[in-house]
Amino acid sequence: MEYRPRYAQPFTLEEARLLAVPIISEEISRLQNSLLHLQRTQDELRDALATSPGDTDLTQAFEENEDVIGSQKERITILRMVLVEKGVPMSAHYDLQAGNPRGPSSTTRQSQTNGIHPHAAVPSQTTDAADGDDEGVYL
Repeated sequence: MEYRPRYAQPFTLEEARLLAVPIISEEISRLQNSLLHLQRTQDELRDALATSPGDTDLTQAFEENEDVIGSQKERITILRMVLVEKGVPMSAHYDLQAGNPRGPSSTTRQSQTNGIHPHAAVPSQTTDAADGDDEGVYL
């Protein structure tokens, strides 16, 4: 299956297929939380624009956030596609509108206590940090 994203994404569908299910789930949760905060910001910006309709900075921030929201929703869609391909049953947990204000899932906490970082890198997707010692998946 080929997927052509509307927005520039930090990974392709093919690269997402290389990620483990727990990593994909955590990224979806992170994106959902980000979307929740972005939507709150958009509500505040909308209110501010109602009182200051000609404010170019507010208008620009609102428009930029709309692009970020679209990109993050699309990223969730890509990750959901991979979960479906991997046979993971879909639930409300993976919905675009949902947020996860409770923090990391039990999968993440369990992985961290087992010494396995939940965002362990896939070799083709690693990026050296500034000190050259740390690796990670940058979604």
